[in-house]
Amino acid sequence: MGFKNLAERQILKAQAEGQLNNLEGEGKPLPARAPGSLDTAAGMRIMADAGAVPREIELKKEIDAQRLVVQKAVGTPDWKSEMAKLADLQLRHAIEQEARKKFFT
Repeated sequence: MGFKNLAERQILKAQAEGQLNNLEGEGKPLPARAPGSLDTAAGMRIMADAGAVPREIELKKEIDAQRLVVQKAVGTPDWKSEMAKLADLQLRHAIEQEARKKFFT
């Protein structure tokens, strides 16, 4: 017996017993979650609920903002330095992602 069959039977049993009626959020789409493993998602969720933002997410926001700066700087003397800032942010973001992956594996 596979896990899929076991899970399906448990869901059907709970439905038959009415355990899945009137749940909070019933009929609404599931909230968007970050992709990745369950433990990473759980950790991110706990941090988000506590108001903490992982450095990886902060860097992603900085990258998005810097991309706008670079777009506005196209054709100006500042373009090259703004691109260098963007490249630095992207490198630091990649380092943070790699560190997280190593930590959780």
